[in-house]
Amino acid sequence: MSFGQGGPSWGGPGSPDHDPYGTQTPDWAALADASAARTRRKRWLMIGGGVLATGAIAAIVATAVVSMNGGNDRGSENTANELPTPTDLPDKSPETEPTFSSVAPLPPPNPKDYVSSADKDKAPLSADTLFPGDKLTMSDRVYPKGATARTTNCAAAAQGRLGSILASNSCDEVIRATYSKDGVAVTVGVAVFETEALALKAKDQAKDGVASLSGAGVPTFCRAPSICRKTTNSYGRYVYFTVGGFTSGKNVTESDKDVFTVGDDIAEFTFRQILARGRAQASAAATAPVEQ
Repeated sequence: MSFGQGGPSWGGPGSPDHDPYGTQTPDWAALADASAARTRRKRWLMIGGGVLATGAIAAIVATAVVSMNGGNDRGSENTANELPTPTDLPDKSPETEPTFSSVAPLPPPNPKDYVSSADKDKAPLSADTLFPGDKLTMSDRVYPKGATARTTNCAAAAQGRLGSILASNSCDEVIRATYSKDGVAVTVGVAVFETEALALKAKDQAKDGVASLSGAGVPTFCRAPSICRKTTNSYGRYVYFTVGGFTSGKNVTESDKDVFTVGDDIAEFTFRQILARGRAQASAAATAPVEQ
């Protein structure tokens, strides 16, 4: 401590102006410099922190990019600094669409093929299969069935020139049946051939007609000199004939519509029976299992 004029003065350690009791006026300039220094330090700290944060984010992004590129298959041309382009993305799954075979299904068998040749026409054949039951019904018309017959001597079942025509074309057999109603009788005869070609030839050459068949309550009819109605038709290897007239022996004229109706009904029924025979065999062939 020193004493001088004007009273005692205190200085800090090493300074003559130090006043431990705070009785001196503060040094405002020093204080301002100190505050400015602190502000500069905070600013640099904030700037440094931002740089560090930015660097950290950049490192994370780079890591993510590398990870994404690292998931590509080996041989991919993408580098670690490239992002996938839209063309690299998987395509949208296509919608499922129905598929159809390019091979066209086989057409169903033709029923006529199965009654046009003995090679295919293997179903049982008899008077009962062609003319089943004891009567024939067409619409509201009912015809009781009379006698039936079957013979391999085709000429014996024919009248006049038809017998020799059937024989010359290798007729296999003739099946006959008679139906009658109200004094009108009709015999239908079905001549069977090996092929359709032979049947058509016999049909085209046909003259005279099938012999009427009596019995089972039907008297002899349509024998000379009676005039009767006769028809001839064919389907496949079958030629079918009808002869119809009055059981009384009366001659048939064009005005006798009952004789025409009965004859047409019997002929139509016979055609349907032959067609049904073909359809049944065609259907069986279509559903038969395929042999491996």
